[in-house]
Amino acid sequence: MYDAYQGYADLSHPVRRLANSSEQILRLWSASQFATPIRRMAAYYELVGLAGFTHTRPDFDIHSITSHNGAETAVVESVAAATPFCTLLRFARVDAPSAPRVLLVAPMSGHFATLLRGTIRTLLRDYEVYVTDWHNARDIPLEKGTFDLDAFVQHLIDFTRLLGPRSHMVAVCQPTVAALAAVSAMAQEKDPLQPASLTLMAGPLDCRVSPTKVNELATSKPIEWFKEKLIGTVPRSQPGAGRRVYPGFLQLAAFMSMNTERHAKSFVDMFKSRVEGDFEKADQIRAFYEEYFAIMDLDAAFYLETVESVFQKYDLPKGNMLFKGQKVDPSAIRKTFLLTVEGEKDDICAVGQTLAAQDMCSGLRPYMKSHHMQPGVGHYGVFNGRRWDNQIYPVVRNHIQSSI
Repeated sequence: MYDAYQGYADLSHPVRRLANSSEQILRLWSASQFATPIRRMAAYYELVGLAGFTHTRPDFDIHSITSHNGAETAVVESVAAATPFCTLLRFARVDAPSAPRVLLVAPMSGHFATLLRGTIRTLLRDYEVYVTDWHNARDIPLEKGTFDLDAFVQHLIDFTRLLGPRSHMVAVCQPTVAALAAVSAMAQEKDPLQPASLTLMAGPLDCRVSPTKVNELATSKPIEWFKEKLIGTVPRSQPGAGRRVYPGFLQLAAFMSMNTERHAKSFVDMFKSRVEGDFEKADQIRAFYEEYFAIMDLDAAFYLETVESVFQKYDLPKGNMLFKGQKVDPSAIRKTFLLTVEGEKDDICAVGQTLAAQDMCSGLRPYMKSHHMQPGVGHYGVFNGRRWDNQIYPVVRNHIQSSI
């Protein structure tokens, strides 16, 4: 399966590269008296050039932000720590060297951490942001070992300890399970470096609640089917040759199939906008898909454990999740303020699935727990876009500030 995909990708790459070059040339001519037909031809080439995946992480491209007073402030990106499977990136404003530290846990679900670029920009207004930049499994040599759910949780514990006392953790989507497990494990050990606050956003903490198409797919087949049908081997041409992975192209294909009409409409809108000269709208659509089509593979061990534990057995809400052989007990959390955030129109993690953490963290006093359900937003709108900036982030900021 993977070899067939890689063969197609290798053959189509020169075609897409030629289409991109042709588009750039035609753009230079688009100001002529034949602007409309030239724009139309350039738009066709743009669609051809965009119709493909890349396995290279895009740049975060965060060099400055607009602060609360409207001034531009420079941002410095650096490496805080690194393992074979993840680089912990630090983003800090030059004018706020002692801002509170936030660990932003990016999903490991087929896309790179750059999908949270907008989330990072917003958080930088008030915080020093550390981001889990997960590595593409197909680029990790086999001798570095496998990466499973325990390894994910341990990474979060290690990074939290690195940030030091009174840090804060924000987890988006799939890693909310590992984030809650990590904080629970630290609480069970009475670790003095437990985070001051934990924010869980649009995550599958209890998939028994209002199952979505994603949840139904996960329960429609036994785990053996996923192992047989969805796991591939990285081709010999790649650095991670021989590693068993869940390929990113399968994950993205599954996501796109859930909203085929919406994606088709987006491409039509981009084409029309380019032809009509509405370049700003066309550029916005293109930027989204350039990010969306940048995909990463997941280690098979992590993927299969996640499917079985989170989506099939519901181990965490049932009290059966294990971390290094010990049961994870969220009720042990006593010192970490909890916020759960959901989107009304989320078709990936339905309303109620993230809220379930409130009941699991029964050891927290009522004033230490809060929930926000944002009307009118889908999954990505919870952590990106206008409503995230103007309505959700103020709730997150107040939550973090109340725990300091």
